[in-house]
Amino acid sequence: MNALSLDLRLRILKACDKNNATRTQVADRFDVSLGMVKKLLSQRRRIGDIASQRHRCGRKPLIDEDCRNKLRELVESRPDATLQEMRSTLGLDCTLVAIHYALIRMGLAYKKRRSTPASKTAPMSLKRGASGNASSRASIPRAWSSSTNPRPKRT
Repeated sequence: MNALSLDLRLRILKACDKNNATRTQVADRFDVSLGMVKKLLSQRRRIGDIASQRHRCGRKPLIDEDCRNKLRELVESRPDATLQEMRSTLGLDCTLVAIHYALIRMGLAYKKRRSTPASKTAPMSLKRGASGNASSRASIPRAWSSSTNPRPKRT
């Protein structure tokens, strides 16, 4: 959906200012919604400008430039901090996922590293176990056993 041109916006407001037509009639005349007419009147009253305000759409980010700078310093000083520790240290009021995506956008790694090296113990068993073929006959169902169901001899 494209924004209305500035010329059309001006014509809609002029028609509303003449006071000889209702907002509904103006909306029908210019083939726009009643909400658009109300929005234009409200925008002119609040801002004083009737141009398209697309850049103002959407939710405002909770982690602004100042928070990102503090986050960068925190990751450099404490790279092993968890997201929850980062949130409480900086006093942020956002979700852990928001911090995670902010770090990704900043190109920072925050993954916790092991505090001790991996254990280098010997394998648990020195001998290899027996293969599956040497298993006992108890694991074979009785119906398949040759002792209970002998095969007929070929002649």
